[in-house]
Amino acid sequence: MEKVIEFIKEYKWQLALPTGAGVLLASFLFFSQPAQSTDQTGLTTLPQTEQTSSSQAQIEEISTEESEEPSQLVIDVKGAVAKPGLYTLEAGARVNDAVEAAGGLTNQADPKSINLAQKLSDEAVVYVASKDENISVVASPTASSAISPEGNESKVNLNTATEADLQTISGIGAKRAADIIAYREANGGFQSVDDLNNVSGIGDKTMESIRPYVTVE
Repeated sequence: MEKVIEFIKEYKWQLALPTGAGVLLASFLFFSQPAQSTDQTGLTTLPQTEQTSSSQAQIEEISTEESEEPSQLVIDVKGAVAKPGLYTLEAGARVNDAVEAAGGLTNQADPKSINLAQKLSDEAVVYVASKDENISVVASPTASSAISPEGNESKVNLNTATEADLQTISGIGAKRAADIIAYREANGGFQSVDDLNNVSGIGDKTMESIRPYVTVE
């Protein structure tokens, strides 16, 4: 045993150098490994920073898709046009484009009832009144803005409107407004705009002329 100790003392520097080199090499190999970890299921997981970046990229991609506006619009054209119906138009289309798609105005159409320059949005309704309906865009700006379904705030709410509110709609006078409110009170409100057909004095023709200007909430 004493010989071994004497040997170590005599050759300690020769023995220390290989040992130190081995320790340095092992340390280098350990710290140079990729910063990955394996969970208990045996699956390799990415570092937290990479996971966060991936999640943020996915969220941004979804947000971008949701914010994209439709490239085409579906418009319901009614009233005094040659071919009433649903038409698909390009985004940014105007009322004039919808009227032309429906074959143009008929001889009975009243051009004053629509704003041909108004920009359309998806699911909009364009109603062209006939001359005997006496509907004017200029006289009823609130009603004309109801072409856009996004502008519900400009429509008259059948469940909260007063008689004065209802009379701002062309075609509804004092008596008809009173009948609408009487129906609302008797039936607990309107479930849909179509319920107007049940009000005394409102037929199919009047119904179609005022439909774009009213809403139920």
